Amino acid sequence: MTHVGKNHLMNDIITTMFNKKFMEELFKPQELYSKKALRTVYDRLAHASIMRLNQASMDKLYDLMTMAFKYQVLLCPRPKDVLLVTFNHLDAIKDFIRDAPSILNQVDETFRLLIETYGSLSAGEFQLIRQTLLIFFQDMHIRVSIFLKEKVQNSNGRFVLPISGPVPCGTEIPGLIRMFNHNGDEVKRTEFTTDGNYVIPQREGSFDLYGDRVLKLGTNMYSVTRPVETHMAGSSKSLASRAKENTAPNPLAKEEMNFLARLIGGLEIKKPGGSETGFRLNLFTTDEEEEHAALTRPEELSYKVINIEATQEPGRQEELARILGELDVAEQRPARTAKGEDLLALMDGL
Repeated sequence: MTHVGKNHLMNDIITTMFNKKFMEELFKPQELYSKKALRTVYDRLAHASIMRLNQASMDKLYDLMTMAFKYQVLLCPRPKDVLLVTFNHLDAIKDFIRDAPSILNQVDETFRLLIETYGSLSAGEFQLIRQTLLIFFQDMHIRVSIFLKEKVQNSNGRFVLPISGPVPCGTEIPGLIRMFNHNGDEVKRTEFTTDGNYVIPQREGSFDLYGDRVLKLGTNMYSVTRPVETHMAGSSKSLASRAKENTAPNPLAKEEMNFLARLIGGLEIKKPGGSETGFRLNLFTTDEEEEHAALTRPEELSYKVINIEATQEPGRQEELARILGELDVAEQRPARTAKGEDLLALMDGL
């Protein structure tokens, strides 16, 4: 794929992701929705561009996305640093589109929305956000080769928390206990030894539109070209519990589906036409590997796209049918290749 083609694909995906109507719906206050709803938005978002993925490649891409995000949230030194991780994501996206001013403006608008919405939250509110995100991902223990090789993930799919390195900004290095009397005067100090080698960070990362974020979480973890594989980790018991979760009724289902309909209704669908046949993305070495992965993946882990049918009102049903009809883009099936396009190589090449 040529450099021009890669730029066109990235511009198309980013334009879709930062569509103004989509962002407006995303930033509206709402309850946390289910894993199935998240997967539905993710699928629709991916296929709203000229990119096309088969089920197995979509599963693998989703696994990489969810586990990378969980890793970044889990290892944030402070709850507020979740925002710095997001800013790192947006900084990287802006670097992809530095030669496309109109798309850059879309991303900057989202940047401003983030600063306006979250910039003034208290430490307690950020802690609530962080804990809510971790609860959402707590049962997902998918092993990713890049994390296993870096020894930040155990063989059971659980992440390893470091006991050395910089302490959270604004805190002190562990090793000292201070005791105070009822007047607030320090009366005694006790020191203790720690197993970690801690340092105080030089400065706090920038929470402005432009600036040094300092925190490296959220930056490109594929900077070194290497294959990335995902593997399921978990017992039959955990699979059964996840299956139960998928079938359990959600008391907020109606509100969730109404929101989901509005959200995906804001996506502009790119239907390949003329000489533009679409870009098929295969995250496996061969088509045969992709087909095998699709057949062997446990049904409980796919979170397949849900049908949106929130109400029986005729007008609402027509609207949902229209939205879903527009989003159902026929998958392009080019000639089989010996090796599919490598997403990581594509990212490294930009």
